[in-house]
Amino acid sequence: MTSQTPASAPDDGAPGPESAPSGAARSRAPRVALAVALLCGALGAALALVSAGQTWSTSTAGFAQGKVPVSAEGSQVTGLPSALGLVGLAALVAVFAVRRAGRRLVAALLTLCGAAVAASALLGADDTGALTEQAARTSGLTDSGIGAVDVTAWPYVSAAGGVLLVLAGLLALRYGSAWPSMSGSARYERTPLRRRAARPQRIDPDRPEDLWKALDRGEDPTHGTA
Repeated sequence: MTSQTPASAPDDGAPGPESAPSGAARSRAPRVALAVALLCGALGAALALVSAGQTWSTSTAGFAQGKVPVSAEGSQVTGLPSALGLVGLAALVAVFAVRRAGRRLVAALLTLCGAAVAASALLGADDTGALTEQAARTSGLTDSGIGAVDVTAWPYVSAAGGVLLVLAGLLALRYGSAWPSMSGSARYERTPLRRRAARPQRIDPDRPEDLWKALDRGEDPTHGTA
């Protein structure tokens, strides 16, 4: 006797049930990346701008009569984080106004702006030039010294904003090609006009102007008239 093996079901190449969720995840990834990039970009620029108006460092200025407290705001230490934050925010908006190579260039600009915001904020945290100027202005002495410097958390908040801008730029570089672009809302829709022109217009044989218009359109004015 010969044993018969059961015939296996033919493999028609149809995707298994586990491939459908993976395909849906891939199609959902650009939308999630878009939402995260918008959130990170807006929040990062806001942190850089808000931090510029806050106190970054404090110290004391010593002169003959004693010591007085001095402080320096972020905009007095360096103006780069706030300026680059605005540039990064503009680049985030411009990502949706361009396509293909232009979108990649703008996304790269956004990434570089974020990196520059973070670097300038961290370097500004150790800068005592603004405090020295404040001490000289307060004491009236050009060589007035300052005491121990206390750095607040605001430079690091600004640096965190730069990191968020970098993240938004990297997401734009990775998924930007699948993001939508600004549609030309000012474009004229000519299809209805063409359809309207293609419709046969009623010709009144008693009106000479209708006959002339039909002749101008290349139509036979006697066609369809009784």
